[in-house]
Amino acid sequence: MNIENVKQDIESWIINFLEKNNENLADWPPCPYARSARLKQSYDVRLGNDLYHDMVNVCNDGIGDYEVVIYAYDPDTYTAEQFHETLYLVNSGFLVPVDLLALDDHPDHVEDVNGVTMNQGTYALAMVQSLSDLNKRAKQMGKAGFYKAWPEEYLEDLFAFREDPRT
Repeated sequence: MNIENVKQDIESWIINFLEKNNENLADWPPCPYARSARLKQSYDVRLGNDLYHDMVNVCNDGIGDYEVVIYAYDPDTYTAEQFHETLYLVNSGFLVPVDLLALDDHPDHVEDVNGVTMNQGTYALAMVQSLSDLNKRAKQMGKAGFYKAWPEEYLEDLFAFREDPRT
């Protein structure tokens, strides 16, 4: 994988999908904060080497001034189940205690919300964010009604390590 190609692919996904209002999501964009992060250049894309070790390293090093650090992996390196389970273990054992959370996205684990495929689709992604910042922003979006159109089963998984912003 070439880092410049990966960065271009992810920026294209942000611009052409994450920032766009979607009628199946009550006319909200899939990620209401993606545009702001892109314009402020407050996200970083990195090529991952080893999922477990990369996440332990980010636990020790933090994410600096970035809102999100995105680690991209060749999806053939990990099955969707291996990727999800590894991030679950790292989140519970390392990241959450230091106020970080890694959200996973693997092309072989299709995330469907009301007929909208949420996946980036090309890479296996571990998107690391500040947990407290994510909770704060989700609470704001919950008050605005953002999650009303989302299926309960999807939200239960999404909020596994987070405060439920609907309460």
